[in-house]
Amino acid sequence: MSSHLYWLIVRKSSSHMVKKRNIRKYFSTDPLNMKKIHSPRYCGLVQKKAIMVDPHPSSNGVTFIYKKKYSQHRPARALLRTPMRKNARRTMTNIKKFVRRFQYRKDLKMLALRRASAILKSQRPLVPKKKVS
Repeated sequence: MSSHLYWLIVRKSSSHMVKKRNIRKYFSTDPLNMKKIHSPRYCGLVQKKAIMVDPHPSSNGVTFIYKKKYSQHRPARALLRTPMRKNARRTMTNIKKFVRRFQYRKDLKMLALRRASAILKSQRPLVPKKKVS
């Protein structure tokens, strides 16, 4: 089934769609939606290839989640998770190389890099400021 036809079916009746009062845009709780906006461009269910970056369960590093192109008929096997627990520079480089090598969308690359950067920054330990006496 094509992604356009799939979007026409899912568009108004998705279980991931979140409507808020006095806000024109619909939000999404789709686990593969990078921007959390309900649109066909960012909907991970509809796209053949989708990526997502989540915090690692051990609160050290990130988990890179991606959807395989040829596993649409097997949704349970479509998602693959790769833990990235080295340093921040290596994590960013691995995400860039993955998107380039397997030809994922460039706009998703920038969203994934920004999200990974924010997650890694939030996991850094806080250094207490020294008091000047």
